[in-house]
Amino acid sequence: SPIPSPPPPLLPQDPNPLAAGTGAAAMLRLRSCCIVARLISPPSASSIPPLHRLLSTTVPVPANPGFAVEEYLVDTCGLTRAQALKASAKLSHLKSPAKPDAVLAFLAGLGLSAADVAALVARDPKFLCAGVETTLSPIVVELTGLGLSPSDIARLLTLAANTHFRNKSVVSKVRYYLRLFGSVQEFLRALKHNHNLLSHNLETVVKRNVGLLQECTLGVCDIGKLCTTLPRMLTANVEQIRAMVASAERLGVPRGSGMFRQALRSVAFLSEEKIAARTDYLKKTFRWSDAEVGIAVSKGPVVLVSSKDLLKRRSEFLISEVGLEPAYIARHPSLLSYSLEGRLRPRYYVMKFLTENRLLKRHTCYYTFAKATEMEFLDKFICPYKEAAPHLAEDYAAACKGEVPTRFRFT
Repeated sequence: SPIPSPPPPLLPQDPNPLAAGTGAAAMLRLRSCCIVARLISPPSASSIPPLHRLLSTTVPVPANPGFAVEEYLVDTCGLTRAQALKASAKLSHLKSPAKPDAVLAFLAGLGLSAADVAALVARDPKFLCAGVETTLSPIVVELTGLGLSPSDIARLLTLAANTHFRNKSVVSKVRYYLRLFGSVQEFLRALKHNHNLLSHNLETVVKRNVGLLQECTLGVCDIGKLCTTLPRMLTANVEQIRAMVASAERLGVPRGSGMFRQALRSVAFLSEEKIAARTDYLKKTFRWSDAEVGIAVSKGPVVLVSSKDLLKRRSEFLISEVGLEPAYIARHPSLLSYSLEGRLRPRYYVMKFLTENRLLKRHTCYYTFAKATEMEFLDKFICPYKEAAPHLAEDYAAACKGEVPTRFRFT
């Protein structure tokens, strides 16, 4: 019969239990780093985050009851002493740095800075106890499948409130918000303004509010644009949403009109008293009647949320300098949204120059000059006069920079 192969030699047993603990911690860190390496490209030596370099040189602490959590939070995670004292109360069960080390290596691999990690740990100390292989890595894999890059995921980590990233429901919520906002960047922009987007229930809160807005004939694209700048609307009380819709309709903007989204944005989270006060300011500043302010607000609801200084300066220019009638401004409220120095004033200079020199073939109102895009303005009011006014383009460019060329100084 064949001679059996000799048994493999037994590995020598290390009598030192501390060495065994050290090896276990090292193996755990190695596995976590391998997981991260499969998700993202390995950084060059010069680009390795400081936290990652710190971990690579830190001697692992063996599992023993003497592990000082507070010191670890200060020395390794970068928390202040006060933050560490508060956070350590939630980590009193930790007896070894093995699991936190694995989490920190994972975060460093995603590209989080030391400051970002410190902020994350201070906000959610139990994140250090999350399982890299069982929780964090699977979540990152699924988010990557949704189109998020490592830097996007790192940004999501810094913005997500409290425990919500380490909850696997985060994936389904991100999937929904990507469809609503249309892109990763727009979603992250909204999350920056409302950290609680990931904490509210999709079915009973977010989708309910979206449904209410859809009843106002707003499409998903319009709702996404509205909530990018006002993400609180997605998590607000349902009665607040109904009150906003009613306020928008009282401005004279009907549901289904192109201005309804702007009207909602203008009255969002404003009380009726504040809306009335802003309406009164518009009447006083632009000398509008009740009917005229109603026309202006229904055509350009954004005037309700424009700053008082901006409105006052435009009133002085349009009424006192250009000579426009209050009723004319009310019919064209978009004039109040244009840049005074970069658009309204330079184009007024051009209009007056062409009028004074009798270069315009027909009367053209000021709003026609102001509303044109830059390309349209150059094509209609600058280029046709190259021979008759060769310096017009140069003077207009100077006026857009805040200068007043000699040829634009009229007496």
